[in-house]
Amino acid sequence: MPSIYRPPAWEKMAPRHSRGLVPALLWGLSLFFSLPGPVWLQPSPPPQSSPPTEPHPCHTCRGLVDSFNKGLERTIRDNFGGGNTAWEEEKLSKYKDSETRLVEVLENVCSKSDFQCHRLLELSEELVESWWFHKQQEAPDLFQWLCLDSLKLCCPPGTFGPSCLPCFGPCARCSGPEESNCLQCKKGWALHHLKCVDIDECGTERANCGADQFCVNTEGSYECRDCAKACLGCMGAGPGRCKKCSPGYQQVGSKCLDVDECETKLCPGENEQCENTEGSYRCVCAEGYKQIEGICVKEQIPESAGFFSEMTEDELVVLQQMFFGVIICALATLAAKGDLVFTAIFIGAVAAMTGYWLSERSDRVLEGFIKGR
Repeated sequence: MPSIYRPPAWEKMAPRHSRGLVPALLWGLSLFFSLPGPVWLQPSPPPQSSPPTEPHPCHTCRGLVDSFNKGLERTIRDNFGGGNTAWEEEKLSKYKDSETRLVEVLENVCSKSDFQCHRLLELSEELVESWWFHKQQEAPDLFQWLCLDSLKLCCPPGTFGPSCLPCFGPCARCSGPEESNCLQCKKGWALHHLKCVDIDECGTERANCGADQFCVNTEGSYECRDCAKACLGCMGAGPGRCKKCSPGYQQVGSKCLDVDECETKLCPGENEQCENTEGSYRCVCAEGYKQIEGICVKEQIPESAGFFSEMTEDELVVLQQMFFGVIICALATLAAKGDLVFTAIFIGAVAAMTGYWLSERSDRVLEGFIKGR
């Protein structure tokens, strides 16, 4: 049997030409919108929201302390509110440090929806009370005492991580130990691409040095150093960095050098000579002269005196007697041809005269020997 043509469903739905062009167009449009659209016309699926992350305990503790401090500021002018404030402060305590004020502040320290704050406050309420009644004077910074020292939820400045490891050199806050982990820099440093770069205070006019000083940049700071003596104001160290030369100095090339005033100036006094100094000169006495009452006079060199120059006449007489006595005793000993009796007499006489003379004049004789006379 010959095959029978069966038109498709959409052809059966197609309008016949006898029905007109407008109905055909309307039919085509309805068919187009009934088909599934391309991908770019499909609505995108709603993004899947990630579960909310809990704030870091340190952040929660800092927020609690900040809210507590705001509560203190809010209640600083309040009182007990009972009508007889003077009696209440006398009998109970000062409202400023009272339990009543503490309760009022703690009631509003956490918002109703802040679960982390309420949980932390519940854990640390006894610590806060201890600080309020006993620790305020010795530890006025509640954040330091509660979050760092007591609960150890936060690291001190310049550290990071659970173990509070030190940050890299100039970093005040950081996320790791490397130089590129800096989040905040110490004073004198600037954050640039997560690195702390030294600020050149001398080049940014932040330095405050005197007129006769120059600035030297250091790591994280700067120093003011004195200009050279030859300079009136300077831009650096040495006589080659002067803005102007001091009196007594002159510009020679790029340096301020000392002027030798002695080449052009003469000292007015008699027997004086010029002596050049740094930036000036002075007049001094010539060699062999010394200044007495502003005048250079010739120095008197004392003549050397003999051994007997300062002896008195009595001392000379005694010395002469001793000398003649020794001579007589010596002659007597020789005449006795070495007799022991005369020898003993001779030695005794010499010892007696010497002892007498030294006992009477020993001070003057010793002084003469010391002076070389």
